Amino acid sequence: MTTDSQATDRPEAGEVDVVQKIDTSVPHSARIWNYWLGGKDNFAVDREAGDQYRQVFPGVVDVARASRQFLVRSITFLAGEAGVRQFLDIGTGLPTADNTHEVAQRVAPDARIVYVDSDPLVLAHARALLVGTAEGRTAYLDGDLHDPAGVIAEAGRTLDFQQPIGLILSGVLGHLPDYEAARSITRQLLASLPSGSYLSLNDGTSLISAEMQQAQDDYNDSGAVPYTLRSPDQIAGFLDGLEVVEPGVVPCPQWRPDDAVDTPADIDAFGGVGRKR
Repeated sequence: MTTDSQATDRPEAGEVDVVQKIDTSVPHSARIWNYWLGGKDNFAVDREAGDQYRQVFPGVVDVARASRQFLVRSITFLAGEAGVRQFLDIGTGLPTADNTHEVAQRVAPDARIVYVDSDPLVLAHARALLVGTAEGRTAYLDGDLHDPAGVIAEAGRTLDFQQPIGLILSGVLGHLPDYEAARSITRQLLASLPSGSYLSLNDGTSLISAEMQQAQDDYNDSGAVPYTLRSPDQIAGFLDGLEVVEPGVVPCPQWRPDDAVDTPADIDAFGGVGRKR
């Protein structure tokens, strides 16, 4: 199902009772992330899991903030210096401040954005995401990263795959535990994009703090969908074959920092941007 900012206010089929599908008995990463970022779209089970994680590794809130700030700076770069006018944000999560369409359309009001997620709570908040500029277009696709062909087919209803696209994979590839499978899905997505497109990605590591790995192991044992921390070299591997934008794959606060960076420079969130030749 795809909804977009040019749709009517009539609910889509299946959207009316989507909240009934939300499982509040186990924590969910998107809702915990929302909690760490100061949002309100979470439940007691998410806050409990988030607090337990933070007790083991207090720096996780800085990791969440650094990842978000990297997302903002990379999209600003893509919409500005790189001149990208289309964005495909897969695994977008819950709306917070400075969502992809808000950042891109501040720079380029005519930018088009497609959000992709499969979480029912995100679907329930899709209308909140779909407030873009009159010149541009913002759409939401109920899709799954495990089905790259399906995502591309649906996104083609909004995006022109003959023109460069900025692919956003922010903190999502860790949900694919098999590294080679994650690389394969990334390559399939990139293969569908034309020359001049970009990939912006960031994910968690345990390079800086051993406590983050312990906290992540405890979280993965909670019954929630597990998340795999990877090495910086593995994260860089997702950019293989692309022209990597300076300064390369680095801790998120070190990627083209600006005055908004308010986290430690060395942090267990690495990110980078690459251009398809």
